[in-house]
Amino acid sequence: MKYLIFSDLHGSAQSAEYIIRTFIEQKCDQMICLGDVLYHGPRNDLPEFYSPKQVITLLNPLAEKILCIQGNCDAEVDQMVLNFKFHKTKSLKLNGKRCHLEHGHHLEEAIPNVDIVLYGHTHIPMLEKYKNTLYINPGSITLPKNNSKRSFMIWENNKITLYDIDGKILKEISL
Repeated sequence: MKYLIFSDLHGSAQSAEYIIRTFIEQKCDQMICLGDVLYHGPRNDLPEFYSPKQVITLLNPLAEKILCIQGNCDAEVDQMVLNFKFHKTKSLKLNGKRCHLEHGHHLEEAIPNVDIVLYGHTHIPMLEKYKNTLYINPGSITLPKNNSKRSFMIWENNKITLYDIDGKILKEISL
């Protein structure tokens, strides 16, 4: 399977359009959103092209292709307008690897019995191994922090690639 992984969209219609276009052009099978879909949050500046209603319209037709984790800025009312379900966390196998998905604002240092932890929240991309577990964060597609770029990942077979929104490969890892 080919997964497009992103996080921290924060209501940007431009970012949603970009993710959908990339999903289609790259012929991905599923989107994994690691939270913070519609609302920008009280600590963030208002994103450029902020339009939660337009994001709803863009994402809902792809609901069956979206696996979404609930972020700290995602509210009950958001779930009422989106056609895909928020999961608090999710543990499942992806491309043969035992994975744990969460937003990351309650990230534990070590999560037992998983190969990979996918999370967002920090807005900083990361691919790092800790105690035999690979921790992966795609950064933010809308509001990057710590001088990082707007970014997302594609996971195909045994390779995860981190891209910026200009299509430049920032980092690659083979599993």
